Amino acid sequence: MTTLLLLRHGLTAMTGPVLAGWTPGVHLDERGREQAEALAARLAPLDLDAVVSSPLDRCQETARAVALRQERCRTVQTDDRFGECGYGDWTGRPIEELAREPLWQVVQAHPSAAVFPGGEALADTQSRAVRAVREWNDRLGEKATYAVCTHGDVIKAIVADALGLHLDQFQRITAYPASLTVIRYTPLRPFLLRLNDIGGDVADLIPPSEVPEEHGGGENITGSDAAVGGGAGTT
Repeated sequence: MTTLLLLRHGLTAMTGPVLAGWTPGVHLDERGREQAEALAARLAPLDLDAVVSSPLDRCQETARAVALRQERCRTVQTDDRFGECGYGDWTGRPIEELAREPLWQVVQAHPSAAVFPGGEALADTQSRAVRAVREWNDRLGEKATYAVCTHGDVIKAIVADALGLHLDQFQRITAYPASLTVIRYTPLRPFLLRLNDIGGDVADLIPPSEVPEEHGGGENITGSDAAVGGGAGTT
């Protein structure tokens, strides 16, 4: 079981009112730095096998905060495939202005058909990001737990794929700044363990074989990837 932690970058001065996209030099602001530090502290109990990031500054800075709290994995690896969607001519424009564009309704209601002028199709964003996840899963192995710091639309696209949803449903998914989304990939299917999580500890994300037996741990000898009774988890 490979466990993927999807982290959205912390806040920047452009987050919300402006579509930052691939605008260069967009750094975390004071709020974002505080969010990154808090997220890093939450993830510190996990022994991550890798910390991977989008090449954009806001993700690199968030990922670096996480890596610095790790005992074993203190470097950030960059994968361009986790970069923001290429919004092309929309990059750097106010959201309020973009909402009046005819394409905006396509992005909201039929995103699989959305191609940004001078940029990328949302379907291509999903394709490259999912391909990257699968390659990292293979590279790190079935016992790995690793983090990827990326962007809201990329997280939503990966989650939609894991849930078997058509890309046209991905706007129903939310990923707040500095949120944690967790997907566990098994030989049979992915499981969404957390979505848009912005608080709480991460003890339940430690692989079962590493949890003391008195707390419900131990090796899984059933061969199943879900608990009997619906896989509701421990209480």
